[in-house]
Amino acid sequence: MKIRAHAESHVVELDDGSCWQIFPGDLAATLSWKPETDLDLEPSGDRMSSHVLVNAADRSRVRVIAAGEVWPDGEVKNALKRG
Repeated sequence: MKIRAHAESHVVELDDGSCWQIFPGDLAATLSWKPETDLDLEPSGDRMSSHVLVNAADRSRVRVIAAGEVWPDGEVKNALKRG
């Protein structure tokens, strides 16, 4: 999938029309994303995020939840502390 819009650093809209919130600790991995960046959406196995976006070029992964959903507070704080 390609990026349709990434106007806000923490939200990305894909060309299939889906919108995803990027985990705050993973924002740095998105800095190199361009509209032509090819992303794969995969289910996540962790409790914090429902899915991951995988950059097909370098296989970097960012945790995401559907736009409009809320990150679980305790999980986010723990993950940010761990780095």
